[in-house]
Amino acid sequence: MITQKQKTLAIYTLPLVLLCIPLVGNLTSNEVNWSASDFLIAGVLLSTVAILINLARTKIKKQSHRILICIFVLIVFALIWIELAVGIFGSPFAGS
Repeated sequence: MITQKQKTLAIYTLPLVLLCIPLVGNLTSNEVNWSASDFLIAGVLLSTVAILINLARTKIKKQSHRILICIFVLIVFALIWIELAVGIFGSPFAGS
C-alpha cells in the first residue's frame, strides 16, 4: 500500500521527471530548442499544478469535489501550456 508521504513525494517529483524529457531532447537533438526561460516557465507551471493538486488532495474531503478540482486544474494547465506553445487564443504571450 502506498502511504500519503509516498503519494506526496510522487506528486512533487513528477514535474522534475517531466522536465527531464525536454532536457534530454535538448542535449541529444537539434529539433528540441528550449532556452533557460522555457525550462523556468515549464518548471513554474508544473510545480504550480503539483502544489494545487496536492492541496486539493489533502484539504478537500469529498472525493467527487477533489476529482473535479483536479480535472479543472489540469484543463487550465493544458490551456495555458497550449497558449504559450502555439497561441490558440492569440494573446500577447503566445509562442508563435
